[in-house]
Amino acid sequence: MFKVGFNLTRNASLSIKRMMSSQEPDVIFETLNNAGVVVLNRPKALNSLNTSMVSKLLPQLQEWEKNKTLVIIKGAGDKAFCAGGDVKVAIDKVEGPKFFYTEYNVNYLIGKYKIPYVAIINGITMGGGMGLSVHGRYRVATEKTMIAMPETKIGLFPDVGGSYFLPRLQVNIGLYLGLTGDRLKGKDVVKAGIATHFVSSKRLYELEQLLSRCQNENEVNSLLNKFNEPAEEISLAANIKHINYCFAASTIEEIIERLEKVNNDWSQKTLQTLSQMCPGSLKITLRALQRGAQLDLGQCLQMEYRVACRSTENHDFPEGVRALLIDKDNNPKWNPKTLAEVTDDYVESFFKKLPADKELKFFDSKL
Repeated sequence: MFKVGFNLTRNASLSIKRMMSSQEPDVIFETLNNAGVVVLNRPKALNSLNTSMVSKLLPQLQEWEKNKTLVIIKGAGDKAFCAGGDVKVAIDKVEGPKFFYTEYNVNYLIGKYKIPYVAIINGITMGGGMGLSVHGRYRVATEKTMIAMPETKIGLFPDVGGSYFLPRLQVNIGLYLGLTGDRLKGKDVVKAGIATHFVSSKRLYELEQLLSRCQNENEVNSLLNKFNEPAEEISLAANIKHINYCFAASTIEEIIERLEKVNNDWSQKTLQTLSQMCPGSLKITLRALQRGAQLDLGQCLQMEYRVACRSTENHDFPEGVRALLIDKDNNPKWNPKTLAEVTDDYVESFFKKLPADKELKFFDSKL
């Protein structure tokens, strides 16, 4: 009896150890020849970012900047590079600002990274996933790539440097994407200026192996150009002139007026989309993108941090997450309810400076 009991206890202990060892880390760091390789490793959650992941990314990227030739970042599985941040954490008044603080520091580091940074944006890439890719020197899209900045639908705004990169896209397509949350796929992502190269997903393994052997920037650039497949005309081509005209307007109300004037299938669909977004988020987003066009990346992230912190304290962001992601009743009760009720003072209150000790500061990459 004793032996049986002992064996059962021992087997249970071994089983627990195996279970513990099988719990893979949420982000994996590997060295492959000359490259540091980051694998976002939450495939069941579409590799969405949490505080644990961004807290690990920052020091590792800082270290690799000093001793690697390049960095490659990708997502586990083939469904997503990174579907965004863990908004259930982000809406917490205490944890949210901590998450944003570290995440924005990672975005800033990527934006000024001294060695080639290659993001393989294979699959869904939204929100925080854009922040981990678009600021880097090279962004490789595939036929499985789908990008979006859908924050206005959940009472937030396109952050992670969205106020920097969106207004810099051609023909006002960035303002269109930021306000409507519309999705771009495959080669459209390159045509829009979000990705730098397009490579078939079946060639990614070969590309990664060859990239890891590159010894300098010129070799990285040359190799990516060899793999690149030229993009055709963007699928939005027929409405580019309308996007440029409508989203050049200085207010949301005027954008809506211009869309009503265009009055085609695309504009009617766009009007319907905007009517489903959080009214406060639309006005805050437009203000952020207008200001971001005149700021550098660091200044944009500092501005966004103020807005993000205020969003965690406000009604709309937690309510949007509740309605769309937690209760999933798809019936958010926005406050203010309508665009007309969103005053200029309300919008400006999100942009006011935080107390000096609460402002976003960037960690020195040499630390």
